[in-house]
Amino acid sequence: MEGNPIHFGIIGCAEISRKVSRAMSLAPSATLSAIGSRSIDKAKRFAVENGLPEAVNVYGSYEEVLDDPTVEAVYVPLPTSMHVQWAVAVAERKKHVLLEKPTALNVADLDRILEACESNGVQFMDGTMWVHHPRTHKMKELLSDPNRFGELRSVHSDFAYCGDAQFLENDIRVKPDLDGLGALGDTGWYCIRSILWANDYELPKTVTALQGTYFNKAGVILSCGASMVWEDGKVATFHCGLRINLVMDVTVHGSNGTLHLNDFVIPFKETSAPFTFGTKNGWAELSLGWRPLPSEHVVETDLPQEAYMVEEFVRLVKSIKDSGSKPDSKWPTISRKTQLVIDAVKASIDKGCEPINVVS
Repeated sequence: MEGNPIHFGIIGCAEISRKVSRAMSLAPSATLSAIGSRSIDKAKRFAVENGLPEAVNVYGSYEEVLDDPTVEAVYVPLPTSMHVQWAVAVAERKKHVLLEKPTALNVADLDRILEACESNGVQFMDGTMWVHHPRTHKMKELLSDPNRFGELRSVHSDFAYCGDAQFLENDIRVKPDLDGLGALGDTGWYCIRSILWANDYELPKTVTALQGTYFNKAGVILSCGASMVWEDGKVATFHCGLRINLVMDVTVHGSNGTLHLNDFVIPFKETSAPFTFGTKNGWAELSLGWRPLPSEHVVETDLPQEAYMVEEFVRLVKSIKDSGSKPDSKWPTISRKTQLVIDAVKASIDKGCEPINVVS
């Protein structure tokens, strides 16, 4: 991408900030200008431990990052309960907002953020990285082929990992005052996004939580699942959690084809990402195997998926900065649809697994 890089600030030194700051150093069109924490010592330690250049401004408050005149866009990796306050503050400083997922505790809070971004003419994007991977674009090409894949019929998505005793006691994702959505907001966000992605972001008609939601003693969700139904009969299910061995599976079923991958959130390898795709499969003679076999695909990349995310965000920001374009509505719309389904799952859980109509 031609021209000067877009200068980023980061507010908060969460673990994910390490990954995104590295992405900013790898993305050709981005540069990190400032990092801020509520503690100057923590911010300085983050800068040293992550090898940030001396030119990066290090601050002991979030406000100083927002007030830094070199900063054009801000990455916000703070706990979900703090998103409205700080994402709105970023937008009101006329700086573009890259917001970690889940974007908010509910869609009403997200709407406050999106309204602030729209009224201040700044770009919004959430931090869901895998949708920017070149593999994701390749898979969508296959799913869009009516001959090879046919009509979409069902999707199943799993994302879970097993937190240790210290994590399950102390991590912000298990604290009701910090990330009250728990596993639903953390791993469930990715599952729901994958289901919507496969459905070209068409919202389901109804969402029904599955029996067996597991809560910690503070009432935060540690594992849950849900089913979804569309007007035309398509269905989807997902399971998410913080209590089982690492799994990141998506299976997409069509009338003619099936797509499957085992590492949709974070690829097994940074520079190559596999998936399998079968089309018009059947039994071999005497049912001794499959014919034809599913094909194996590997998409090689030059950059990690988080750097592609940063590059896409920069592209949109530069369009506003250089051409006077309005902020692109694609990613805010996708974020809002994901949040709507999150809200529906939560409502269904709260109502004893009743079906919830999804209203945009």
